[in-house]
Amino acid sequence: QVQVVESGGGLVQAGGSLRLSCAASGTIFSLNTMGWYRQGPGKQRELVATITSRGSTNYADSVKGRFTISRDNAKNTVYLQMNSLKPEDTAVYYCNGNDRIIGDYWGQGTQVTVSS
Repeated sequence: QVQVVESGGGLVQAGGSLRLSCAASGTIFSLNTMGWYRQGPGKQRELVATITSRGSTNYADSVKGRFTISRDNAKNTVYLQMNSLKPEDTAVYYCNGNDRIIGDYWGQGTQVTVSS
C-alpha cells in the first residue's frame, strides 16, 4: 500500500512563495512519474506539473515560469516550488504518482491560499 504525505501549504500574500513537499513510501519512487494537481473553488481538478523518472518536466501554461517541480529520489520526495503566487493559484494541491504496477496514487491534498 502506498502512503503519501503532503506538506507545505498555507496562506501567503500575492507575489509570495511557497514550497510543497510530497513524500511517498511503499512504491519504487524513483521509477514513478510524479505530478501536482490542483482544484480551486468550484473548479475541476487540473494538472499543474509533472516530472518523469528521468527528470523531464511539464507545466500548465498558467504556471510556466513561476512554478518548478523537482524530485529527490533519495528522499522519495517530490517538490513544487511556487513563486510569484497569484490569487488565482488558490486551490487544494494534490500530489500524484504513477506506479507501473499499482497505478495512480494520490496525496490527501494541501490548501494553498493566496490573498490579494
